[in-house]
Amino acid sequence: MAALAFDTMKISRVISQFLAVCIFALGAVRGAAATELRVGYWTSGISLGFGAVLEAQKFFEKQGLQVKFVHFPDVNGPTTALASNAIDLAFGASLAGAFSLAQQGVPVRIVAATQLVDAELVVLADSPIRSPAELRGRKIGMSPLGSGTTGVSTAVLDGNYGLKLADYRLVAGDEPRLAQFLLQKNVDAAVMRPTTVAQVADRATRIRVLGTLSDQWKQMTRSSSPPYIGVAVMRDEWLKSNPADAAKVLAAMREAVQFGAANPDAVVSIMKKAANLNDSGARFYGEHWTTMNTVALGPDDIATLKRTFDVFKAAGTLKGDLPADLFYPKPYVDAEKMK
Repeated sequence: MAALAFDTMKISRVISQFLAVCIFALGAVRGAAATELRVGYWTSGISLGFGAVLEAQKFFEKQGLQVKFVHFPDVNGPTTALASNAIDLAFGASLAGAFSLAQQGVPVRIVAATQLVDAELVVLADSPIRSPAELRGRKIGMSPLGSGTTGVSTAVLDGNYGLKLADYRLVAGDEPRLAQFLLQKNVDAAVMRPTTVAQVADRATRIRVLGTLSDQWKQMTRSSSPPYIGVAVMRDEWLKSNPADAAKVLAAMREAVQFGAANPDAVVSIMKKAANLNDSGARFYGEHWTTMNTVALGPDDIATLKRTFDVFKAAGTLKGDLPADLFYPKPYVDAEKMK
């Protein structure tokens, strides 16, 4: 009987130890799964639609990620927040800003290209200006320096027309302000997204398009590929601490792009609520979703991004060399394998 009691006590201790190990392991798993991803994006630019859909449809959460969204009213807000370790991921982040961060030694990696250039160089319909070449000495409204769109704009004005930054006055503002500047004749021309132009009353008779940045870029580079202006940038610490979750982040972003392409009416509804857009402005987001948003980082995409750096450097927007390890395609490649 004594031996039986001893065996029973021994078995009980083994079971208790096993249960303790299981509880510890379960807690560790839960702790790992609960690692927060701090996501930031600019809410007055091309990343607005993508971010609004990601939030509304909870694509990150559906991948089991715990997410905190941080909104920035300024184009350089996400890159500044990455530098100060206030966020872990920025999508739609200015490509020029991402390049600059890496050159400064901030531990970040580009994990995807997310936004294509989608902007027009416009003037008032009654303006005497007929070509971008006539903008020398004029005032041009653009996003603030550091914006990917402004980086492309200054590059094509230089590459196609020989106009350096010193040859015109850059007047910075967010999209609504740029439209206001143009309509009030505070600037002679402006670089604006079609979504902004679409919200101008009687735009067909009030605004004239001199050219699109996409076409201007293709003319300058003699290529058929439009440039990316927004990228997904992650801090290296989060990538190293959460290697299994990095692919889930990219998978969620891919699902958002696919959802927007397949459900333009849902995009319209989301944009009217999230951005307080009128019907025509929200409808434009839905109809032009695939011309603005993507998630890609294949070899051709990396080559395009590297070429963009060379163009920015030649135009004086950036200096120095591109860090060799800036592009990190593994999460994108892994996400492609996920269902």
